[in-house]
Amino acid sequence: MSLELTADVLVVGGGPAATWAALKAAEEGASVVLADKGYCGTSGATASGGTGVWYVPPEPEAREKAMASREGLGGYLADRRWMARVLDETYERINELAEVGRYPFPVGPDGRQLRNGLQGPEYMRRQRVRVRRAGVTVLDHSPVTELLTAADGAVAGAAGHQRQADRPFRVRAGAVVLATGGCAFLSRALGCNVNTGDGALFAAEVGAELSGMEFSNAYGIAPEHTSVTKTAFYNYATFYRADGSVLDGAGSQGGRSVIARTLLSEKVFCKLDRADEAARVAMRLAQPNFFLTFDRLGVDPFTEPFAVTLLAEGTVRGTGGIRIVDDGCATTVPGLYAAGDAATRELICGGFTGGGSHNAAWAISSGSWAGRAAARFARALGPAATGREVTAAGGAGLRPTGTPGRVSAAEVVGTVQAEVLPYDKNYLRHGDVLRPALRVLDGAWESVRAGLRAEGADAVRARQAAAMLAHARWMYTSALVRSESRGMAKRLDFPDLDPAQHFRITSGGLDEVWARPEEVAA
Repeated sequence: MSLELTADVLVVGGGPAATWAALKAAEEGASVVLADKGYCGTSGATASGGTGVWYVPPEPEAREKAMASREGLGGYLADRRWMARVLDETYERINELAEVGRYPFPVGPDGRQLRNGLQGPEYMRRQRVRVRRAGVTVLDHSPVTELLTAADGAVAGAAGHQRQADRPFRVRAGAVVLATGGCAFLSRALGCNVNTGDGALFAAEVGAELSGMEFSNAYGIAPEHTSVTKTAFYNYATFYRADGSVLDGAGSQGGRSVIARTLLSEKVFCKLDRADEAARVAMRLAQPNFFLTFDRLGVDPFTEPFAVTLLAEGTVRGTGGIRIVDDGCATTVPGLYAAGDAATRELICGGFTGGGSHNAAWAISSGSWAGRAAARFARALGPAATGREVTAAGGAGLRPTGTPGRVSAAEVVGTVQAEVLPYDKNYLRHGDVLRPALRVLDGAWESVRAGLRAEGADAVRARQAAAMLAHARWMYTSALVRSESRGMAKRLDFPDLDPAQHFRITSGGLDEVWARPEEVAA
């Protein structure tokens, strides 16, 4: 039997952006349902580790330094007004987390709390408690599979499948916030198994646009055969070839492409031998899970070499995502809002990853703005909002245009990973490689659209496969439009920055994918 619910606001997701959206929507007086693919508070990239936070006191000099620090790296595509907004909002919300949420920030030598970092498990545990105390209805293990739309095209809820109850569910809502995370293509990066780009697919199916999808070739450094991509620690590393010689030019920042090229033909090793004793102690306190594998193997990563690899993190660490069009994080579709990694971060990071700190600040800020704006949108609709006739918007994987059964979700995932995970395709990009890869992906989409259909729990896997495939096509289409190297979107065939391409690239479409420049205000 299907579960039927109504709410002013439906939040899709369960990480930081989703919980802040739910909290702020509830504070506006809205009834809120939060539907998480996993268990809210434990699933996702943040809950599995720790993160820095772009937390800067409201001092002009400090704020100026914070904003200037990423502009050049991001190809000058960021927006100072948005940076300032995020710094303001993050400062307020982190203080709220300390004072209202009673988060146990560590204390510095001067007796003041150090509020520029968060332990993910404790952070998200407290966020779950706060959400439930706010009266939010939490649906755990309840992945959404499609959006619902009203007759006027506005988003009016979503439908999905509850895994544990093994039943469909539907939530009619006045507004929807997509906080589903980015897409890491099931690369096994820690905490990213739920990040398959679902929200971007849902948004595109109702006509929303995306932005910055070329800034999606993020790869994190990890010890070989592990999933922990705490790349900041490798600022203390020296990298070596298998024969013990130093790998010239390799590094966490500015030298990852050297690592990628070398890994194509041989193993790469490293030691964190540039960390002094104080740094070693601080690293263990900040990220204890990073050291678990080493401790179990009896390896001292500070003095003994260990093999490393690169894991694709796509738009989880990259900046591309759903395009937002106002200060409330609305999309181009009425009633639909985006937050966190599901939304583009170009406004504060431009074309370069925000790492952990900027991404964490964006999740907090965009989630808060989207939750408030969604609540106000729903309130303006009045009681009739949840009584509207709705239509299911899902296509690929749910409603094929041809004969079902000609392709499986597993086959689709395999095809996508073969074109997106290899370093020499997605990281070391070249037009002569991107174009044939895109042709393969376009052909796969035709097969999916015509023949992939599933129900129940299998529909979740089918939709994940379709979302990853759509994500890859937006990425490569956008990457081909940007015929230069800017931010993290490097092109081997266009290695220089082109001043004439000082624009963001919007994209969209499903059966026919498109990408085009959008001018950036000077």
